[in-house]
Amino acid sequence: MKKGIHPDYNPTVFVDVSTGKQFVTNSTIPAKGHQTETVDGVECVKVFRDITMDSHPVYTGEKRFVDTAGRVEKFQNKFRRRR
Repeated sequence: MKKGIHPDYNPTVFVDVSTGKQFVTNSTIPAKGHQTETVDGVECVKVFRDITMDSHPVYTGEKRFVDTAGRVEKFQNKFRRRR
């Protein structure tokens, strides 16, 4: 493996915003510009995600309806049949 061409591999904590669950893993996400948190004595980069495997309907089996900024109504109004 060539030296100096690969990004740094950092311990990372992904936080699911909707459930609050944290996933500790490694990632190439740089620490610059992100919060850090100490988990089990290791300084980790903290990254917030809206949807992870803990809250995604495919994994949870739940059916959720998330309407952000009226997108459904906007779509329905745009493609409503005119009589």
